Amino acid sequence: MRTEKPRQSLAGLWNISFGFFGIQIGFALQNANMSRIFQTFGAKIDDLPWLWVAAPLTGLLVQPVIGHLSDRTWLGRLGRRRPYFLAGALLAAASLFAMPGASALLFAAVLLWVLDASLNVSMEPFRAFVGDMLRKDQHAAGYAMQTAFIGAGAVVGSIFPWALEHLGVSNAAPPGDIPDTVRFAFWFGGAALFLSVLWTVVTTREYDPAAMAAFDGPADAQDDAPTLATRSYAASLVWLAAGALVVWAVGQAGLEKEVYLLGALLIGYGLASAAAIGLARAGSPANMLSSIVGDFAGMPVLMKRLAVAQFFSWSALFIMWINTTPIVTQVFYAAADATDPRYQAGANWVDALFATYNGVAAVAALTLLPFLSARIGQARTHIVGLLCGAAGYASFFAMPDRHWLLLSEVGIGVAWASILAMPYAILASSLPQRKLGIYMGLFNVFVVVPQLLVATAMGSLMKAFFPGEPIWTMAFAAATLVLAAMAMLPVDRMMRRLR
Repeated sequence: MRTEKPRQSLAGLWNISFGFFGIQIGFALQNANMSRIFQTFGAKIDDLPWLWVAAPLTGLLVQPVIGHLSDRTWLGRLGRRRPYFLAGALLAAASLFAMPGASALLFAAVLLWVLDASLNVSMEPFRAFVGDMLRKDQHAAGYAMQTAFIGAGAVVGSIFPWALEHLGVSNAAPPGDIPDTVRFAFWFGGAALFLSVLWTVVTTREYDPAAMAAFDGPADAQDDAPTLATRSYAASLVWLAAGALVVWAVGQAGLEKEVYLLGALLIGYGLASAAAIGLARAGSPANMLSSIVGDFAGMPVLMKRLAVAQFFSWSALFIMWINTTPIVTQVFYAAADATDPRYQAGANWVDALFATYNGVAAVAALTLLPFLSARIGQARTHIVGLLCGAAGYASFFAMPDRHWLLLSEVGIGVAWASILAMPYAILASSLPQRKLGIYMGLFNVFVVVPQLLVATAMGSLMKAFFPGEPIWTMAFAAATLVLAAMAMLPVDRMMRRLR
């Protein structure tokens, strides 16, 4: 017999999501400052996508694995999600403390990989944690609270170097060195991340497996192995062929070498799916590979349709994170390179811009999104948010000076709030509880795959069509958010049919 979860108070909602405040401080420091750190160590604009590729690649590999494991973990009083919060927070905090001590470009790139992997270990179970702890009629409120903490954490992380400069901390540094404003901000971020995640670990207690089974009702007896065992290897061969084609095209078309990574990933998934089918046919249904591949192939239809919008949304976001610093420093500060004092001033203004869109997102998550979703539905609210973001990116071409960019960030902030809240609120009520972790992890594949695509392909596109003019990446970002809004139309129709 199925029972309903207790209703959480405002304090309960706060405690469940507070850890995301610190996690997002870490992400914000990474997003706003890594291009700056890479350029400080001599990286060129065309090199930035390749250097950033570690971040989405680790997310692609880590999130489904952590989702699968957290669905099957129970460590006594720590539960099943909180062990991953805590372990990831420890590693991420250590990476943030170490980052300012990087002495070379390669060392900084390795630390980015470790930092992003650790943040993903903490972040992925938080998505499922909201679904675990809340009843369905509180899912929207839970993800809105989570988004508010994401926005607030990102404001703190983004603006901290700028604030330190105004408090008298030096923002200048010798060539090849990181300014004290960035150094102190990373140390602060490491402490804030660990303490906020520890708050959630200490103040919450997960439902035990028996209680979760009662909340979810009778388990679905369907297993992934029989489905995989009956599949042919045709789809695996298609993935392998697509990867081989990309690798061949790199040499033939003279594309940037990082595009090889895209081909390698396609080939890798083809091999993984073939191995999973082989294991299922051999009667080994309990292995992690077969479970993940089976769940990926058997995603609910609504999730597949949302994934398309998610793909385009995060393509636009990653374009912004990589290119805003070179755009602002070059176009609005006329700084030739990272050795120009105007470059450091422009990079700090980017911190303020990122703080603005995250602040707008925090407010919009608790005010505008609930207001719109109650009146026009969650899918249409997401469409409105995405179009606001497209307008924000496009407006970069019309702004007369750097101060007007704050207005651009308002539209981007509304889109950011919607991207963080609406798809997860739509999904949480439609996914089986026993697979919430793995499905949330797989859904985040459509967060990281577009980032990998941008990281591997954007450098080639810009070099071919707009060499040395990074502002044109904002046109790509605006167009992809329009495509994301169009992809939400089938989701809206499906949700209306299901009512």
